[in-house]
Amino acid sequence: MDFEKIEQAYTYLLENVQVIQSDLATNFYDALVEQNSIYLDGETELEQVKENNQALKRLALRKEEWLKTYQFLLMKAGQTEPLQANHQFTPDAIALLLVLIVEELLDQEEISILEMGSGMGILGATFLTSLAKKVDYLGIEVDDLLIDLAASMADVIGLQAGFVQGDAVRPQMLKESDVVISDLPVGYYPDDAIASRYQVASSQEHTYAHHLLMEQGLKYLKSDGYAIFLAPSDLLTSPQSDLLKGWLKDEVSLTAIIALPEDIFSTASQTKSIFVLQKKRSEEIEPFVYSLASLQDPAVILTFKEKFQNWSKVTEI
Repeated sequence: MDFEKIEQAYTYLLENVQVIQSDLATNFYDALVEQNSIYLDGETELEQVKENNQALKRLALRKEEWLKTYQFLLMKAGQTEPLQANHQFTPDAIALLLVLIVEELLDQEEISILEMGSGMGILGATFLTSLAKKVDYLGIEVDDLLIDLAASMADVIGLQAGFVQGDAVRPQMLKESDVVISDLPVGYYPDDAIASRYQVASSQEHTYAHHLLMEQGLKYLKSDGYAIFLAPSDLLTSPQSDLLKGWLKDEVSLTAIIALPEDIFSTASQTKSIFVLQKKRSEEIEPFVYSLASLQDPAVILTFKEKFQNWSKVTEI
């Protein structure tokens, strides 16, 4: 990647967003959606925005450079107009680790990916720009602003990505996918009537949304596919975990648990791990269990990759 180009693109984009934000008296994120629209169709009376977009086009950014530029821009936005934790995008180091896992688990050249709670679409864009496979990607997200952001950025980057607005906990008419993935939003689901349809439902209080999404996600998974969830590290010991473990025992084969380092999360209570699940196998395998000490040290990542590949060969998944 050309980081000098990325820096220039970031500067042009930031200036445009700020100009549009001032002109429309709106927030940063709506202004970014508007900027993306103007970049694509060229229609605006804001001369500075026109000039900057022409300069952006002359940079001829590659897809991965566009993605990195947007990541920097959204991090800047988070400093002045922070979103709730469940709306923040998955950090790049984790996203690339998930790409590595999918590359190892699925050897076919074309795969379908369903992302539940796709947010700003950054995780999906990482798969589409980094995975050495042809990807049929669909993201489902309930928040209309996040859908607009994800779709407009994908259009600018030039990604073939589909998005559906909807509550991922509620049943959707979706085809089964090779991979179901989610950086799970953590918290309680407010609709007890909908939650009661699930095996993980609590009869004593609101049910955890992340438990419901895990159960729902398996319904959209092919029999030989993988569900990959970023979930709280205390998933199997937290309140309502007995309900979740009952469902896991009946319906799921655990493929891997990868603990992520605490230092990449704001607080210890927000620490997440990667849980890789499959629909119940006829024969169980010994799951891959690993604790990553760092996501920044290339030697640590290389050791993880080697161990994961060796486990995959031995278990013949």
